Amino acid sequence: MKKIPVNELKAGMSFSAPVYIEGDSLLVPAGVEIRKKDLEHLNSWGINAVETEGDVVQPKAGTDPKGKAAPAPEAPKKKPSVISLTEVQENRGAYRSYVDLIERLDAVFASIGSGVSVEPRSIDDITGRLLQAVREQRNSFIGYILGGEVAGREMAKSSVNTAILSALIAMELKLPNHKIMQVVTGALLHDVGMLRLPKEIVDKKGGLSASELQRIQAHPLYTYKIVNKELLYPEDVGLIVLQHHERWDGDGYPRRISSIAIDIGARIVSVADAFEAMVSQKPYRNSMMGYQAMKNLLSDNSRRFDPDVLKAFIQTMGIYPIGSIILLNSGALARVVEVQGTAPLRPKIRILIDEFGKVFKQDEGNLIDLLAEKSLFIARAVDPREVAKKHA
Repeated sequence: MKKIPVNELKAGMSFSAPVYIEGDSLLVPAGVEIRKKDLEHLNSWGINAVETEGDVVQPKAGTDPKGKAAPAPEAPKKKPSVISLTEVQENRGAYRSYVDLIERLDAVFASIGSGVSVEPRSIDDITGRLLQAVREQRNSFIGYILGGEVAGREMAKSSVNTAILSALIAMELKLPNHKIMQVVTGALLHDVGMLRLPKEIVDKKGGLSASELQRIQAHPLYTYKIVNKELLYPEDVGLIVLQHHERWDGDGYPRRISSIAIDIGARIVSVADAFEAMVSQKPYRNSMMGYQAMKNLLSDNSRRFDPDVLKAFIQTMGIYPIGSIILLNSGALARVVEVQGTAPLRPKIRILIDEFGKVFKQDEGNLIDLLAEKSLFIARAVDPREVAKKHA
């Protein structure tokens, strides 16, 4: 591979082959422009050179002769609401790692969608980073699924969130490490077949016609082909993406298999994907509160999901998932910051607005363990959009 000094890189440059950091960590896939943020990351990490087997691609229209992208007008900064996470507000630490995972996966999806060859090790790098982050900063990463405010990159964000949840379930089930890696990889890639479908069908807000629904339900087959034939992952990963829409009762698709005939990884991704879909904003509906989404899963009654996988998910997430906004019997508003497996209705919380109406900045609100404070209890979950609107 050729070494390219970082000081020779400019925003807007792209290469005909993937660009790597220290030989195995993907910076950008082939044909994807290097951004100013990528250069800032390299400098902050102390990286002096990157490696690639490709050559510089001629800059696209809209860049200057040196390859530097024309500056775009800055969008007005959004004022953080009272429910914004501290890490979201400051874009620091664990949250920066979370956003970086989404950006890396989004770049991979851009290459797959445009038919550009992708090195599996670039996806393996994302899998490894995600697993390390979940093991080291578990509660933060769970919180970002409900409380993160990443704009755009919806498919990549949804896939990273599904992979985080899948990792937690696989760990709770005490699967061996190699299987956990396969589950996370499958979760990251479970919807890449959607990239081969017309965008107007994928993003359609109204009801789907019979033919459109048939095409949507074929996406696991497209995904399986991408994962096994193009990315050359083993059958264990292929089965996860192929079967994640199968149902425990045999009424799923594409092959209507049931129960333990469905791969355990696919059963895990099915639960994680369903929860993520309920709590995230989609073109066809608004997002749901974490508590309501959890209630929906609890009412499944062994129709769609493996009961043991669902039990493991509830044990690791709690009835009020981390990031949930709740109203206490005292009238105070708080965010769930830690669940307690032995007492799912009494998590640890941080006060956002106290019973007297005082709004707390950043992490200044009291941290309360409801298991110890017997006089306090959760009255109900609150829709974050209502709070954000009221305290904008």
